[in-house]
Amino acid sequence: MEHLMGLLRIHIHRGVNLAIRDVKSSDPYIIVKFGKQKLKTRVIRKNTNPEWNEDLTLTVADHNLPVQLFVYDKDRLSFDDKMGDAEFEIGPFVEALRMRLDELPSGTIITRVLPTRQNCLADESRVVWADGKVVQEMVLRLRNVESGEIELRLEWTDIPGSRGL
Repeated sequence: MEHLMGLLRIHIHRGVNLAIRDVKSSDPYIIVKFGKQKLKTRVIRKNTNPEWNEDLTLTVADHNLPVQLFVYDKDRLSFDDKMGDAEFEIGPFVEALRMRLDELPSGTIITRVLPTRQNCLADESRVVWADGKVVQEMVLRLRNVESGEIELRLEWTDIPGSRGL
């Protein structure tokens, strides 16, 4: 436990315009990988615009590792089909957490992360002080697929007794 910085909660909101992998639709789910950790959302049946509204929590020991997302179509009689992937860095989010901004008014933008060729952001992502905590919302454009985006939100939880930020 001494090596942990804290917990990263990823709220996977929804997918937009995901690829069709079955006859007229797909049965998507997401696998999130971070270091040796691997978490999975539930499968949403027959939907290329699924709303998961699901929280996945990762333990963070090294904030320099990317968080990877892999979207799949669930199949019953064969291997699941790939529907794209994306990754993002949590460095800007962790840097904002280190600022200790308890006195800021809710809604204050701490930093902005712009889309580049090196990241999967579809739009500018803002790290914001909201309701007493640092949050970051982002839209990730899926790679290695014809279409699709994933909308998510990051939040942080400190662990008592950890080395913290």
